Amino acid sequence: MILLQLFFEFAKTGLFSVGGGMATLPFLYSMAASTGWFTEMDVANMIAVSESTPGALGINMATYAGYITAGIPGALAATIGLISPSILIILIIARLLNRFRSSPLVQKMFYGLRPASVALVAAAGIKVAQISMFSPAAFADSGRAGDLFVWPAIILGAVIFFGQRKFKKIHPIFFILFAAIVGAVFNFSA
Repeated sequence: MILLQLFFEFAKTGLFSVGGGMATLPFLYSMAASTGWFTEMDVANMIAVSESTPGALGINMATYAGYITAGIPGALAATIGLISPSILIILIIARLLNRFRSSPLVQKMFYGLRPASVALVAAAGIKVAQISMFSPAAFADSGRAGDLFVWPAIILGAVIFFGQRKFKKIHPIFFILFAAIVGAVFNFSA
């Protein structure tokens, strides 16, 4: 039963997460809240693992979520669920695109999808920033404003952000490896 649930939850995610892997994040947060299969911190870990492994981000996250929920069968069910709508839609579009390619309505629909994709990715980015760079629990315990922020994560994020902007020729994987090493050496953990 859990495998069918995983398949259908990720099929819904695959059907409506327009804009790529980061657009799946709002759906994963909603799934975490509604099913209890994983936590918001698990979603943050999914992002970290998925960003640092080869492959499409959304598929990597579906595989990870399925695996922590129901092992290898869960990983397969979630992954197949996520990609099934895309495969079906692409097959249908490929068949119909030549007929409707120049349609003003179709062009307007595709143009309208762009801001939706940006909004989903931005919402996911804000949620990831909240989880990784703010600690309301530490602030509640101490009452000190400085404890609201996870300073090592903020500093690391700033170094990576400005380093990537300055050294554009360095491949992003090196920044990811650098962040992983810093996290391990300085014992970053929740």
